[in-house]
Amino acid sequence: MAERWLYGWGLGSVALGGASLVVPLYVVELGGGPVALGVLAAVAAVVGVPAALGAGRFADRTGKRRVVVLAMLALAAVGIAVIPLTDRVRPVIVANGAIWFAFAAATPVLTLLAVVDVPESAWSERIALLNQYQGVGWALGLLLGAVWTSVGGQFLPTETLIRWLFVPLAIAAVLGVALGVRTLPADPGPGSDGEVSGTRLRRAIRAADRFSVRSATFPFTVGRADFRGLHPRRFVERFTPVLALYFAAVFCFFAGFAAFFAPLPAFLTAVGFDSDGVFALYLINGLAAAALFGTAGRLTADRDVALLQIASLSTRAIALPVVALVGALWGATALGFGAAAVVFAVIGLTWAVIAVTGGTLVARFAPLSIRGEALGTYAALGALAGGVGSVVGGWLAALSYAVAFGAAGGLVLLGAAIVFLVRRYTVVETPFQQ
Repeated sequence: MAERWLYGWGLGSVALGGASLVVPLYVVELGGGPVALGVLAAVAAVVGVPAALGAGRFADRTGKRRVVVLAMLALAAVGIAVIPLTDRVRPVIVANGAIWFAFAAATPVLTLLAVVDVPESAWSERIALLNQYQGVGWALGLLLGAVWTSVGGQFLPTETLIRWLFVPLAIAAVLGVALGVRTLPADPGPGSDGEVSGTRLRRAIRAADRFSVRSATFPFTVGRADFRGLHPRRFVERFTPVLALYFAAVFCFFAGFAAFFAPLPAFLTAVGFDSDGVFALYLINGLAAAALFGTAGRLTADRDVALLQIASLSTRAIALPVVALVGALWGATALGFGAAAVVFAVIGLTWAVIAVTGGTLVARFAPLSIRGEALGTYAALGALAGGVGSVVGGWLAALSYAVAFGAAGGLVLLGAAIVFLVRRYTVVETPFQQ
C-alpha cells in the first residue's frame, strides 16, 4: 500500500476533527441550546450504521472503492463549506448529518483499501497505519481550532471567528479530495479480491490500534468495523444470554457517554470558557486516550479484562458529573481550566481502556460462529445508544446540566454493574480466561 494516498485521508481527518467541535459551537452561537446539540449529535450517530453498511456492500458489488471514498470526501467538504452560510440551526443539523454520513461511509471502504493486495500477515499493521493518519489528522483539526480561536479572539467577535474557522477546514477537505484523486489506488473491479472479507479482516481490525483521538472526543459515530458480514437472522438464532446481558451494559454506558458529550459544548460555553478553551479541553481528552491505548492493549493481554473495564467505567462514571461540579465552583478561571483539564484527561484515559476491552469482551462472550456479527452489532449498538443518549442528555441539560451529567454518570455506572454481573456469571459457569 503506497502511503501517499493516506495523506489525502489525513487532510480529510483534519477537516472532520475540527468540524466535530466547531459545528456544535456554531450551533451554540446561533442560539441553539442543549436540546439542539442533543439532536445534532443524535443525527450524526443514527446515520452512521446504514452509511457504513451500504457503502461497504456497494463497494463489494461494484468494486468502486476509489469512487466511494472520493465521493464521501467531497460530500464532507460540501457539508463543512455550506454550514457557515446559514444562520438557522435546522440546516446546520442536516449538513452535519451529511458530514458524518460521509465519514461513516468512507471508513469501511478505506479499511478495505488499506489491506487490498497486501499479505494477510500485514493487515493489522496497515489498518493501524490508517488509524494513525486519521488520529493525527483529527488531533491537528482540534489543534487548528484551538490556535485559530485563541489568536483570532483578540481581533474578531466569537460568532465571526467560528464562522470563518469553517474556511480552512473546508480547504483541508477539498485538498484531501484533490490529493485522493491523484493518489488513491485504482478500483480493482468487483470480485477480484474476495479474500478481503470475513473473519480474517475482522481479526485484523481487532488486532490493530483502531481507537484514537476521534473516538475519545466524538463517541457518536460507528467505529472501524466490518459490517458486510452481518446476518441478523443467524445472529439472533445463536444469541446467548451472556452476550445479551453484556450488550445491555454496552447500551447503558454508550448512552451515558453520549448524554455527557452532546450538551458539553453548551455547558462549557455557559460557564465562561471561550472557544479556544473548549478546543483545548477536547484535545487534552483525546490525546490522553491516544497516549494510553498501547498500555491498555498490553494490560488486556495479561489481566482480567472484565475487571479492567469495570474499574474504568466506574472511574469515568464519577468523572462525568465532576465536570459539572468544577464548572459550578470555578468556571473558566485559571483554576477552573486546570481542574477541568485534569478531569478531561481522566475521561480520556478511561476511554482507552474501555475501548480496548470492549471488543475483547464481545469476542470472548460470542460463540465462534457469530463472532463477526457480534462485533458488528457491538459497533452498531454503540451508535444507536449514542443517538438515544444524545437526545436524553440534551433534554435533561435543558433542565439542569448537573442533572444531565449526573444521569450520564449513572448510566455508565449501571453499565459497570451489569458487566460485573456478566463477569460473575461467566466465573460461575466457566473459568474466566485471562
